[in-house]
Amino acid sequence: EVQLVESGGGLVQPGGSLRLSCAASGFSFSYYYMNWVRQPPGKGIEWVSGISSDGARTFYADSVKGRFTISRDNAKNTLYLQLSSLKTEDTAMYYCARSSDNYRGQGTQVTVSS
Repeated sequence: EVQLVESGGGLVQPGGSLRLSCAASGFSFSYYYMNWVRQPPGKGIEWVSGISSDGARTFYADSVKGRFTISRDNAKNTLYLQLSSLKTEDTAMYYCARSSDNYRGQGTQVTVSS
């Protein structure tokens, strides 16, 4: 059974940092391009960042470029997203997603508020 389990979200003040993790199982994680996407309250899903299967190439939405860093550890079947210099507009449910079919986990909530 394919599973993606996100963790690491929480409440943080503007300017703060968080590190999200996504534990993958049930498929050959190291073969897949992976994404982080998010859904702000009352809005649709938006793509945040992507990473190639070997981790050599990374891509970011303009809204997070320079503030977020995606990475992966294929030995641990885990995807990461380091969030820094957080803004209130980063408040959203964050999901990791397998690029091939957009399969995603249950998400982890990030709330940026003073």
